[in-house]
Amino acid sequence: MKTNAKILICYNSPVSIFTIYNGKPFEESSQKNDLSESAFERDLERIVNSLKDHFTDVDIFAANGNIERTISEINKQFPDVIFNFVETIEGVASYEYCFAGVYELLGINYTGNTPITLGNCLNKERTKNILRSFNIPTPNSKIIRLNDKVSNKNFNLKFPVILKLLTEDASIGISELSVVNDLAGLRKQLKFLFETYNQDVIAEEYINGRELNVAILGDRILPISEILFKGLPKGLPKIITYDSKWMEDSVYYQNTIPSCPAKLNKKIQKNIEAVALSAYQAINCRDYARVDIRLDKKGSPYVIEVNPNPDISTDSGFARASAAAGLTYSELLKSIANFALSRKRNDTKNKAS
Repeated sequence: MKTNAKILICYNSPVSIFTIYNGKPFEESSQKNDLSESAFERDLERIVNSLKDHFTDVDIFAANGNIERTISEINKQFPDVIFNFVETIEGVASYEYCFAGVYELLGINYTGNTPITLGNCLNKERTKNILRSFNIPTPNSKIIRLNDKVSNKNFNLKFPVILKLLTEDASIGISELSVVNDLAGLRKQLKFLFETYNQDVIAEEYINGRELNVAILGDRILPISEILFKGLPKGLPKIITYDSKWMEDSVYYQNTIPSCPAKLNKKIQKNIEAVALSAYQAINCRDYARVDIRLDKKGSPYVIEVNPNPDISTDSGFARASAAAGLTYSELLKSIANFALSRKRNDTKNKAS
C-alpha cells in the first residue's frame, strides 16, 4: 500500500565550470565520457519510478541559480518532502549547503543532511578539526593557501603526501599526480592545482593501506566496502581519483574494483565500524552518509573523508552496500524518504500540542 505523500525530487542540472576536472594536464582523450555529467540524469527515471512504488505523488525539479524560480516552484508544488539530490548550483559546490538552507527557510522537510553538516564537510580541514576534537583518528594535514610558497621551514608533514582541493568533492582535482614524494613534486602539483582551479589546497599525510567505505543509513551501518587496486599498473598510487569515479575509459576506472562486503577480521571490522559511526555522529550527520577510511599497515583506521548526502545512484557504492544488507534500490530510496516524512509528522504533532 502506498503512503499518501507528495515527494518532490530536487536535483541540479550539470554545469561545467573547470576546463579540467581530473587533476592532471589536459588530454583530449582523458576528458571524454565523463559520467559525472550524465550519471544522475541517466538514473532519474528509475528513481522516480522507485519512489512511485511507495508514494502517491512524485515530481521532479531541476534547480539552478534562479532562486526566485526555485522558491516559486517549491511553493507551487508544496510537497510533503523534498528528496534532495542537489550537489552544486551551476557548478559551484559551496552552494550545496546554501540550497538546503532554502528548504529550511521555506519550512519544507527534506532528505539528507542539514546545511551546517553539508557546509562543514565541504571544507576538508574543518571536517578534520571536528574529528580531532572527538579524538577520531584522521591523517595529519596542512592547508596551503592559494599561491603560497612551501619550503622545508614551513612544511612539516611526512612524505608522501596527497594533495586535494580544500573545498571540492566528487574527487575533483585528484589524480595519480596528487600523491607526491618530495618537496619538488609538491611544488609542481601545487602550481598546477593553483593555476587550474584557483583554490586553496589541503596536503594530507598519505596512508599507504587498504581503502574502505562505510555506508551508514540512519543509525544502521551497512556492510563495509573495499576498493581493490590489484589491476593498477605498477607505479600508480592506490587511491580513488576523479578518473576512477567518472571516466569509463580510464585505467583507474577499469582497475579500481569494489568488493562488498570487505574481507576483514572481526576485531578490525568492529573498530572500523566504531570509528565510522563516531565520525558520523561527530559531524551531526543524519539519514545517510558515507565515511571513507584508510587502514595503515597495523590495521588502524584513519578517517579520510566524511560524505553527507553521498552518491546513491544505482551503481554507487552506497547502493551496493545497501544491496549487500538485503535492501533493494527501491527500498533504499523509500527508507531515506521516510526519514524526512517522520520529521514532518513530528513537526505536525509538536505544532498541534
